[in-house]
Amino acid sequence: MKKIVILTGAGISAESGLGTFRDEGGLWAQHAIEDVATPEGFARDAQLVHDFYNARRANAAQAQPNAAHHALARLEAEHPGEVFIITQNVDALHERAGSRNVLHMHGQLDRALCGACGHRWDAPAVMRPEDACPACRVRATRPDVVWFGEIPYGMERIDPALSEADLFAAIGTSGQVFPAAAYGQHARRMGAHTVELNLEDSAASRDFDDCLRGKATEIVPLWVEGLLSRA
Repeated sequence: MKKIVILTGAGISAESGLGTFRDEGGLWAQHAIEDVATPEGFARDAQLVHDFYNARRANAAQAQPNAAHHALARLEAEHPGEVFIITQNVDALHERAGSRNVLHMHGQLDRALCGACGHRWDAPAVMRPEDACPACRVRATRPDVVWFGEIPYGMERIDPALSEADLFAAIGTSGQVFPAAAYGQHARRMGAHTVELNLEDSAASRDFDDCLRGKATEIVPLWVEGLLSRA
């Protein structure tokens, strides 16, 4: 088994204290998605969107990688072939755990983007509508995250990786957000063995050869140990 491609979703970071769309009482529960996670919402009320992402950025900065993140970093370090992580998460917990070959298809909370010229830079802890782009000086700065209705990042790398994968795993994903929800089906069709690791069945569970159920911090380290013992 040479190439392992792993898709991670909010479920892998939930045990680090970062909420998902479906958590009751969390940040997402306090706002309508169309108000804080769409270009139209940003155009209507940039301050609201910045306040929301400032809070998410603060939460992510305080969170620590958990056993699942560390297990995937170990897999990358010890597997004799390639391990490529595609994450839907906008936190940096994979990198902080030691993973290096990571693609953030939905962007990153700790990065900023200029809506006028496309320049990107490290985001400050607090972003404001009046902040000017350091490159073009236009006041059009926004979080460098992919909102609903926008094209995910890295598609030119993701499609070939799915086609070349010997093993594809989805960890902590809901199977409801496209295009990522179709990755298991695509990888399986291209010849990869597919496995889903999740707390419960997802909307895409039928697309996987194997399904492992439980907390990410428990099942991911065991799965990684099994892979490395057979390498």
